[in-house]
Amino acid sequence: MSGEHHPEWVIDPEVPSVARMYDYYLGGKDNFAADREAADQVVSAMPNVLEFTRANRRLLARAVTMMAGRGVRQFLDIGSGLPTRENVHEVAQRAAPGSRVIYVDNDPIVLVHARALLADNPLTTVVQADLREPESIVDHPEVRGRIDFGEPVGLLLLAILHFVPDEDRPADIVAKLRKPLAPGSFVVISHGHRGEVTQGVEDQVRSAYGRTGAGDIVPRGIDEVRTFFEGTEMVGPGLVQVADWRMDAEPFRPDMSRPGFLAGVGEVV
Repeated sequence: MSGEHHPEWVIDPEVPSVARMYDYYLGGKDNFAADREAADQVVSAMPNVLEFTRANRRLLARAVTMMAGRGVRQFLDIGSGLPTRENVHEVAQRAAPGSRVIYVDNDPIVLVHARALLADNPLTTVVQADLREPESIVDHPEVRGRIDFGEPVGLLLLAILHFVPDEDRPADIVAKLRKPLAPGSFVVISHGHRGEVTQGVEDQVRSAYGRTGAGDIVPRGIDEVRTFFEGTEMVGPGLVQVADWRMDAEPFRPDMSRPGFLAGVGEVV
């Protein structure tokens, strides 16, 4: 009820959830009225959000398949969101049987769904941790018990860093997550950018996300997002619109006029 204190682990259907809004964009059913109301506010301001969130799922499949083809057999997906089709473990274990996958999220509903989905998959698990505390992820007992940081790791940070405000120093967070990765590892990032929308459109989108537990969404430009790849060598076309990332594409300058997700893959060398 309104005014009551909800412990961190309680799912409050009256507060929109970033994960459930994303599920709604993808056509899922694991969402509440509050999530749909907030998501519809975003869609009304930025109709192509449905296009680029779905392209983000396709990026996941392409990037994981590429990494598996390069010999990566362990994957760390941070801010994984609600399970849907073509999850990291499904793609990785199809491309390279025996691949180990760890999902990390701090949303209670994600943990409940993921643990149920993964109950019969001994190579895949989910842990509760907060991206803003990167040491709590890389030093987590389950992470250390399942991932050998002496071997290549596929680190995925898809559509999550734009929920980290500048004062929390997102580039430092990525650097701390990258630090233990062995050469031959990959860092995959997608991140929201505002394009050339009006201030009114941006305000409407940020107002919707401001009601969620995440608090706000921070769009960033291409130069800001590129700083997250320091310490890696970009592969494929570099940093481009999420729908355009292909490993075999030549580098090109992306069209930044439309709002969407930028995406890139960096190899740790």
